[in-house]
Amino acid sequence: MNLSTYQKYALKLGIIFAVIFLALAINPIDRHDWMIENLLVLIIIPVLIFSSKKLPLSKISYTLIFLFLCLHEVGSHYTYANVPYDQWFESLFGRSFNSFFGWERNHFDRLVHFSYGLFLAYPIREMFHRVANVSGFWGYFLPLDVTMSSSMLFELFEWAAVEVFAGDLGVAYLGTQGDIWDAHKDMGLASIGAVIAMLVTAIINSRLQRDFAKEMSDSFKIKNKEPLGEAEIKRMINKKNNE
Repeated sequence: MNLSTYQKYALKLGIIFAVIFLALAINPIDRHDWMIENLLVLIIIPVLIFSSKKLPLSKISYTLIFLFLCLHEVGSHYTYANVPYDQWFESLFGRSFNSFFGWERNHFDRLVHFSYGLFLAYPIREMFHRVANVSGFWGYFLPLDVTMSSSMLFELFEWAAVEVFAGDLGVAYLGTQGDIWDAHKDMGLASIGAVIAMLVTAIINSRLQRDFAKEMSDSFKIKNKEPLGEAEIKRMINKKNNE
């Protein structure tokens, strides 16, 4: 089987991730929480594998996905609310990371939600650009929109999981740590991460792409002057009756 350069790169990252995954699967803090946290991972990985032949992503996209999944595995091993980043930082620098900012809450989950937007908005943009042929303004807005909406869906998924897995398991998975605005802040951070990713992408493209301004302008031009809604339904009915 001949593999493309991108497939080979993805395979290398996949092997590294498999090692990290297996290492962090050993004696997690809460096995049941670990299993729930990794349900989506067990869906995402096969999708990436089976789509790599027809739609191999760029090395940048694969790297960003890899980084996000690695952060997620750390969170799932310790449970997000108990990742000991503060102790790690203090052992290296003699002072806890939270003390610099006056934080009392464990903020590792905030980092991962921010990374969700920062790391995954670009791969989403690449798929929009290559599959839906989206360009101009919409090539930046739609990835941002999908990142924000999928972040919201994940919060709803968490809520549903807590309803199903009540008690300590539900609390461990939800990881609000007593913050009633936890879901809002998580979605907000994912959105900020995605905005930064799209702004950086737009700035780079504006420097390197000669027709950047024209593409942005063209993306606002009306492509179909005919209204849809009831008018389109009428046109489809007439077309079907005339066939």
